[in-house]
Amino acid sequence: MTDIPAKTRQIAPLRTPTDLGADATRDIAAALTTLLADVFALYLKTKNFHWHLSGPHFRDYHLMLDEQGEQIFAMTDDIAERARKVGGTTLRSIGHIARLQRIADNDAEYVTAQDMLAELAQDNQQLTAALRSTHAVCDEYNDVATASVLENWIDQTERRTWFLYESSRSNH
Repeated sequence: MTDIPAKTRQIAPLRTPTDLGADATRDIAAALTTLLADVFALYLKTKNFHWHLSGPHFRDYHLMLDEQGEQIFAMTDDIAERARKVGGTTLRSIGHIARLQRIADNDAEYVTAQDMLAELAQDNQQLTAALRSTHAVCDEYNDVATASVLENWIDQTERRTWFLYESSRSNH
């Protein structure tokens, strides 16, 4: 422990050692942070719809959205930690999420189950595009580790889109 008073100590910036250059750190961390805002927005919307579902397929949809919410939430820590591992920083607050998110909130008092599923399918498609865009940034700087985990999330997100789409189709 040091005897230097906290007010006079130099605070070291959050610089994680990396072999990626400053441009790579800046661009990859920024892409991951924006992606993380989208993932949190999608997570909360998925849980919102999970909590407010009603109708004849309630149990099946409720369980599916709960499972999808868990899968989406599981991405959050890994995304944030990738930003830190490449030498950057990431989200710091709900306000930060709100400023960056590209997936729209849905604060409607009532949404039909079919509309919930269709909206979440579109949002997951939008997230897939964001994941691919982030992957392109990682490819530009040869960040194969981040690109690798993004590929798994692309597959998971495409699967969620497929399930939501098939569940929302009418049987006519």
